[in-house]
Parts: sequence; C-alpha cells; structure tokens
Amino acid sequence: MEESDIHGLKYLRAFEEILAPLADAPVHGNRRFFMDQYVSLLLLHFFNPVLSSLRSLQQATGLENVQRSLGVSRTSLGAMSESAGHVFDPELLRPLLEKVTAQVETLPHQARLDALPGIPTAVDGSFLRCLPKMSWALFRRQTQNRAAKLHVQFNVLRGIPEQIDLTHATASEKQVLRKSLQAALLYILDRGYIDYSLFQAIHEVGSFFVARLKDNSTHAVIADRPLSEADRAAGVVLDQDVRMGSAFTQGDLTAPVRRIVIHVEDRTGSSEIILLTNTDVEAEVVALLYRYRWQVELFFRWFKCILGCTHWLSTTYQGVTLQVYVAVLASLLVSLWTGRKPTKRTFEMICLYFQGWATGEELARHIESLKTVA
Repeated sequence: MEESDIHGLKYLRAFEEILAPLADAPVHGNRRFFMDQYVSLLLLHFFNPVLSSLRSLQQATGLENVQRSLGVSRTSLGAMSESAGHVFDPELLRPLLEKVTAQVETLPHQARLDALPGIPTAVDGSFLRCLPKMSWALFRRQTQNRAAKLHVQFNVLRGIPEQIDLTHATASEKQVLRKSLQAALLYILDRGYIDYSLFQAIHEVGSFFVARLKDNSTHAVIADRPLSEADRAAGVVLDQDVRMGSAFTQGDLTAPVRRIVIHVEDRTGSSEIILLTNTDVEAEVVALLYRYRWQVELFFRWFKCILGCTHWLSTTYQGVTLQVYVAVLASLLVSLWTGRKPTKRTFEMICLYFQGWATGEELARHIESLKTVA
C-alpha cells in the first residue's frame, strides 16, 4: 500500500463536521481508536476498491496522507476488529444518516405526484448472505445457511432510503414495518405485505397505502367507479369501492378502500395486477405509483452489486449493522454530491478519482453534466 493509492480524501474531509459527534462516543478502556475514524475508514473502503478488507484498512492507517486527512493513527488489526464487532454502537449513526438525508433534494418527477396525499414510499426487504459462522443470522432451520434481512423504506421523490432496519432473515417484514409507521406517507407495498390489520394501522396513523393483492382475495363490491380515458389508457379495467376480508378477517380492515384491477401486457403475455388503496386519487395515478415500487428493488441491486455489500468486515450483528449503515451513508453522499440517484457510471468515476486515475476537475465535470440531464 502506497500513498499514491489513496486519493480524494478531501471529499471525506468535507463531512468531518457530520462525523464529529462520533468522536465523543464512549470507548472501551483506554482505547484511542474512535468511531468517527472507523466510519471514515469504512467510507474510504466503499469508495476505493483497493481497500477490500479489514486488513487493508488497517494497513491504510499507517499512511501519512490517511493519518493527516482522517485524524487516525496507526491502528492494530486486533483493535480494529474488536472495535468494529463489539465496541462501536451502530445506532449512533442514525442521527447522522437523518442529517444527511435531510439535505438531499427532490429529484425531477411527474407533476401528478405533487398532489398526492402522502410522500410515496416504496417498502420491501432483501436477504443479505452471511457466513455459516454467523450464528445470529438465522435462516429457516438449516444450520449451514445464514442470512440477514435488510428492510428499506425508499423515498420515491428523492431517490434515497429514509428508513432502514437490519434483522435476521426470518424476521417478519410486516412486523418491522408496523413498528416504524409514520404519518403523512403513502406506502407502496408488494404482496408480501398483505395483512388487513397492517393496512388498518397505516390508515390510523394518518398515512396511505397502495398494496398489491392476490388474485383470490375475498371482497364485496360496494360501488363501481367510472373510468376516465386516462384510466383506460393506463390499463385500468376496474375501479371499485369494496369491503375486504372473509369471516376470518372481518373487522381487521374497516377503512374505506378501493380495489383497482390493471391489465398489463409484457413479453410473457397478458396478466392482471390487483391493487388495494385507501387513497382517493385517480386510478391511473395509483397504477403509476405501483410502478414506482420497483425503485426499491433497484436500490437493493445498487447496494449489493455496485456498492458491494456482500463482503463483510465483521462477523457480529453489531459489526454488520455498522457496515450496512455506513454503506447507506456512502449512498446518500453520492446523492448529495451529484443531485441524482447513484448510478454505476457515477460510482465508477468517484472510485477512479479516489484511486488517482481521474482528476478533481474531471470528477467535477462529470457531476456537473448530470445536472443538465432532464
């Protein structure tokens, strides 16, 4: 590892103020390795593929450029491993994530989304593969298979995750969402979240939902709503006020809801998507909203395939959670720097800059070019 391998530290220095509160985090014994320093090293890990392991990060702490820019001194591998896995509390990062999230601006979007009754928020969970020795990462009942589950609430208008939770793989996505419900949101949900009592809870906190139903969901039609030409153009074939549920679920969902059926054509043929919502917006806008649910799937692909959150620097739940939070912070920083959702090309340019192959002027020109794209 040479000094020339580490470039672009000024981008990390720009966020010293954000990371400063972590310097006051409690440390174990007489340890002089602070949480802000470890988070800075993790950010360097995500933006520089040369630093692909905890050992390479430990080696980087011996470089004068890293020491001067990040304020870290040469640290032993044992100290870094113990700090990452057992000492630093990842929950201390949540206020910092919220602070950066608040600075990310709304992306260009269709004007129809400005009139929604709540902020469109796509919700889903995704498995993160873990090592067999991570006994906390339960996955079904097979002792050799380990995984964690990342639960994300993704702000569609700003293109960023606004709420994240990490659990073992068997945790219920519906229960995780129920614990974090907020007012004035419009949750966009897939079939994995079908739960009438959850829909009622969303309604009662003052939020809204657009959820996909199974084809055999029991319902009683109260009234048919007329369809506009725009609705039909969007593939809407039915828009009905309904009462959902059977004798077993009676009373779970008492909020007024609509059942909307959308006909879709794709390469595999034709099919129908059935949506349930407690909003009163046009049916074609409900159809549009459900298409935006795919944004959270794209975030998972970015998170695992591009950002590289498939290799863990710690085997403990605390260490993995900390790495996940810093990965989200890295993603938010890219959004903040560029004013756009993170893309592979932009991430590659940032990594080239951190490796010294791209100049600061070239990176600045790339970022500026993104702002001219409609």
